[in-house]
Amino acid sequence: MSFILAITDSQVINISVQLLMVTAKVSAPILLVSLAVGFGMSLIQSITQLQDATLAFVPKLIGVALVIVFAGNWMLHELVSFTVALFDLIPSLLQNN
Repeated sequence: MSFILAITDSQVINISVQLLMVTAKVSAPILLVSLAVGFGMSLIQSITQLQDATLAFVPKLIGVALVIVFAGNWMLHELVSFTVALFDLIPSLLQNN
């Protein structure tokens, strides 16, 4: 018994769009917090005229860690549900020949 991959172009595009949406949703909290903390630290550095590049690293690290602590469960749930949906889709993509 052999199987033929019976996937169409529209299915590939649909899966790719779903993948990009999940990636954007999962990475958005980390990127937004990192951007906000970086902007805030840049503002503080320009006000105080401290131009040390490593000064913004620790607050960004703390902000990203807090986002992972508070939103990590949701992020993991999104990734697992997408993976399960993708695995459930596999039998319909195979054609028995």
